[in-house]
Amino acid sequence: MTNDIAAAASATALPLAPGNWALDPFHSSVNFTIRHLGIAKVRGRFERLEAELFVGERAEDARVSATVDLASIDTGNADRDAHVRASDLLDVQKRPTMTYRSTRVSGEGEDWTMEGELTIGEVTRPVTLAVEFGGLVEVPMDGSRHAGFEATGEIRRSEFGLDFAPGLLGEVVKIQLDMQFVEPKND
Repeated sequence: MTNDIAAAASATALPLAPGNWALDPFHSSVNFTIRHLGIAKVRGRFERLEAELFVGERAEDARVSATVDLASIDTGNADRDAHVRASDLLDVQKRPTMTYRSTRVSGEGEDWTMEGELTIGEVTRPVTLAVEFGGLVEVPMDGSRHAGFEATGEIRRSEFGLDFAPGLLGEVVKIQLDMQFVEPKND
């Protein structure tokens, strides 16, 4: 019994209401940075994503999943985007989506860590993201409550079989996610 009480006391409570939080796609984005020729950064984003946040009673119960449409890449240059989608690079016909599924969430206050599995095509690898909780705010227009998060991390392209254009493109891709989720309504 004492171990159960100690475990319950050490469990981190979340400042969010339990339930399935809906993504606010108009205020969320998936961005990336990769080096070109080793001397400059190319920045881009993916326009289409879906994500779900399940909040339990404790941080340990939280789960996040997200799916990104890889064909929705936007680097600000339509010709480059078409080339990146092609079979000699990203090959969106073979790899239409990128998915992330959390396996563990830990932290407190504003600073959290989310461990999970990232899948691109048929390759799945562990990826850990540093997560900053931006806060919880009630929207004046409709009374809904939104929670904001920023998650950052990096992946190595070769670990996902994306080792095309070595020397032209960097090995490391830095990821930044800015996400808002809407609190579930208690009906």
